[in-house]
Amino acid sequence: MRLTPLRLSRGMVLAAGLGQRMRPLTADTAKPLLPLQGRSLLDHALDRLSQAGVEQAVVNAHWKAEKVAAALAARNAAAPRTRLQLEPELLETGGGIRRALPLLGPDPFAVINGDAYWLEGPVPALDRLAAAFDPGPMDALLLLIRTCSIEGAVGRGDFFLAPDGRLRRPRAHEIAPYLFGGVQVMSPALLAAEAEGVFSLNRAYDRALAAGRLFGLVHDGVWFHLSTPADLSRAERRLKDGLQRSFL
Repeated sequence: MRLTPLRLSRGMVLAAGLGQRMRPLTADTAKPLLPLQGRSLLDHALDRLSQAGVEQAVVNAHWKAEKVAAALAARNAAAPRTRLQLEPELLETGGGIRRALPLLGPDPFAVINGDAYWLEGPVPALDRLAAAFDPGPMDALLLLIRTCSIEGAVGRGDFFLAPDGRLRRPRAHEIAPYLFGGVQVMSPALLAAEAEGVFSLNRAYDRALAAGRLFGLVHDGVWFHLSTPADLSRAERRLKDGLQRSFL
């Protein structure tokens, strides 16, 4: 059991993806630069990190990297301090974080997908994740979304959640009740054993699942599925209409 609360001082926003399902909106820009309520998804993610006390953040970039760089420069030193990790070769989720480990330090850190957007519940999601994260049994703690609350296609879902918070993937013919929300706290140990290169974070998750070290926490606010242009338009409408609570 962790004796002192985890203080998140570093984080990462994954902004290197191609955003193919969001075409044509991403034909000439990176998906995290798409606007929602007048601010880019990237700005929203960095604002969440700042609100959680994160002082330094790494942002990786591949597709339209020059526009991601310009967006970071336009923040005019707003917290958190950012470091741009250019990826001439797309490293995928695992490879991108693995390359950033020297910048992220030895302590657990937050990771936000560049297209993740949510409304908070009574306690901000990153604060809840930090409070619940215990590096003794955990390699990563994922924010989970109830599939029944999501507007849009969710497929078979991502995970089942045990009473102690451990996760497992759905077996053949099972429909999982939770989707990964693109927000997590992880220990560097999750990826430290991996060689640098191209690989999906799912490879590290599978190893953690086998060891019983991948955990989940259910979000108690609203989360938006932002995969396609229709998803983005729907989210804008819901927010304009004043949506404040999730379907719990």
